[in-house]
Amino acid sequence: MDKYIFDENNGLWYELQGDYYIPCLILSEEETQPIGLWGQRHKQYLKEHKHFLYTTMLIEGTLNRYLADINQQAEQMFHRLIKEMAQKQGVTEQLKAEQPMEWIGLMNNIQACAREIVNSEIIFA
Repeated sequence: MDKYIFDENNGLWYELQGDYYIPCLILSEEETQPIGLWGQRHKQYLKEHKHFLYTTMLIEGTLNRYLADINQQAEQMFHRLIKEMAQKQGVTEQLKAEQPMEWIGLMNNIQACAREIVNSEIIFA
């Protein structure tokens, strides 16, 4: 048996591993960019709840680029929400200087709210 075979129907090379031929899939350099925390969370969600979509994107070589984009969108939304919520609630640098413990508590709540919104609208959508 040959170690490698080429399938002209789909244009893929296959490598013999044990008793099975496995497709030789290699991500391009573009596809190896880091995907960040939000991208990792969305990847896990896709694996668990949208397995067909996850597998299709992985095979097509579009998964990493998609996850990097999701990560960027989530990061931008997270920071924008924190800034907006802090302004609306009067959480300022002056409060930080005068009452740091109160400022920390308020900012922790704001970050938790922003995280929940990002999770529900982007990561687990």
